[in-house]
Amino acid sequence: MIPRPLIDFINRTRRILLSPFVLKDLFTFRQTKGAHRFTTHFSDFYPCIKDKTVKTNFDRHYIYHTSWAARVVREVFPSFHVDISSSLYFSGIVSAFVPVRFYDYRPADLALSNLTSEKGDLLNLPFKDKSIKSISCMHTIEHVGLGRYGDQIEAEGDLKAIAELKRVVAPGGHLILVLPVGKPRIEFNAHRIYSYEQVMEMFNDPADDAFELKEFTFIPEYAYQGPIIRNANPALVKNAHYACGCFWFVRRSAPSSSREQNSTT
Repeated sequence: MIPRPLIDFINRTRRILLSPFVLKDLFTFRQTKGAHRFTTHFSDFYPCIKDKTVKTNFDRHYIYHTSWAARVVREVFPSFHVDISSSLYFSGIVSAFVPVRFYDYRPADLALSNLTSEKGDLLNLPFKDKSIKSISCMHTIEHVGLGRYGDQIEAEGDLKAIAELKRVVAPGGHLILVLPVGKPRIEFNAHRIYSYEQVMEMFNDPADDAFELKEFTFIPEYAYQGPIIRNANPALVKNAHYACGCFWFVRRSAPSSSREQNSTT
């Protein structure tokens, strides 16, 4: 096994050789007033060669979908919110205004007020039927069953995970679901990409007409296509390759068939 210090030295040397412009900036910096306040040894050289951009770059999926979901939770404002394996940034920030219970197949050793982190299997959630008023599972379902995170290979893992999420949502409760959308396919073993229709089919079970879509929000793939679009036209998904779909479902207090029967009696 190569010692860690040697690996660090090799990586640092490689970056130096690939960073002539950063070396130029270093020599200029050393000649400016106040440069002596800190040491600037070559052994500490850590060039960042991709950050001189006109605008600040960011991951469109993860900035927009977590920001959207936080706004949804704030609108719902539950007594507590459950998150299943979404971005820890989301749980950490939302816990500032709503207590969050985070669960993951690989639990996170995270300590913040109003936030708990526990082990949880998305295929066997530790909750009773119809018991959770507010739950999110974002950019997670598409991975289930592909083995990427050490989980079992299971072609229908995503369907079983969706069924488990549906099982635990309480009447009147909210489910925030985020998935990659576009031309349906699997980019093995990274993730699945879904059509809008595929997602809706998972919630349009004639035998259990329990969920309605409160909002569909679309995050286009590229910046030139614009920012996040709330209450978007689902037709946008058809022309996407790898965009982001944000689905806000609500469980009806009773299936629609039961409500119709009650209204006629």
